[in-house]
Amino acid sequence: MTASYEDRVLRVLNYIHDNPAGDLSLDALADIAAMSRFHWHRVFRAVTGETCAQAVRRIRLHRAANWLVQGDKPLAKVASDAGYSNLSSFTRAFAEAYGSSPAAFRKAGRLLPPYPEFKTGGYPMHPVTTRTEPDRRIIGLTHSGAYMEIGKSFEAFGAICETRNLWPQMGPMLAIYYDSPEDVPEADLRSFAGGEYRGGDVPEGLEERQISGGKTAVMTYKGPYSGIHAAYQSLFGNWLPHSGEEPADVPCYEIYLNNPRETAPEDLLTEICLPLK
Repeated sequence: MTASYEDRVLRVLNYIHDNPAGDLSLDALADIAAMSRFHWHRVFRAVTGETCAQAVRRIRLHRAANWLVQGDKPLAKVASDAGYSNLSSFTRAFAEAYGSSPAAFRKAGRLLPPYPEFKTGGYPMHPVTTRTEPDRRIIGLTHSGAYMEIGKSFEAFGAICETRNLWPQMGPMLAIYYDSPEDVPEADLRSFAGGEYRGGDVPEGLEERQISGGKTAVMTYKGPYSGIHAAYQSLFGNWLPHSGEEPADVPCYEIYLNNPRETAPEDLLTEICLPLK
């Protein structure tokens, strides 16, 4: 596919993320792509593996899941901000995707305070192992701002990999998180969305990062991405104080073991990697 098609898909994906409550009909998205609706949906599906409707639904509900766990918006406000005309239709769609009502999902995700207290114990437990990780060469896109919105950069990265046939040279998808949300204002948070690259030169428009291998604590988290924040609290608040280990002076990173487009949220598997001295 030509670069212009890549640009059109990226423009539409960014628009969906930035305007979940807006008009995201096929006609509207075709207009954003500046392409006939009769052909646009075929282009979008060929690049992303989803129909426009599937992508809109997934992104809207993902945004809603994060708002439920990490914010205080009333349920009706979450529904409207996610593009649903009423709470009942949102509740049905959310329960179908996440296996619980929005209210139950919010309650289950709030086992922790929004900011950690200086104590141990009381955190949801996830298995942690210590292993030696390899050096990794990563390509991807820089993301600035809220970590819960890094999916926007992953959508763009995936579209680029598809249009340029990079998947045969790619390993697992990864994200690097450089800052602590408890210490850095949300707008200033820095992260990197991409994947392990086994090819040659860095493709145009993408950036390269290096992850040094070595001794690493790896927590395996199972569940929706909106719950990863609590998993970090478990790693740092429960496992680390009793481990006898000391973190290295490098950022954490995450390895994504399955595809959110093909996997139910409750079955998503993420390895949270904490490099150790």
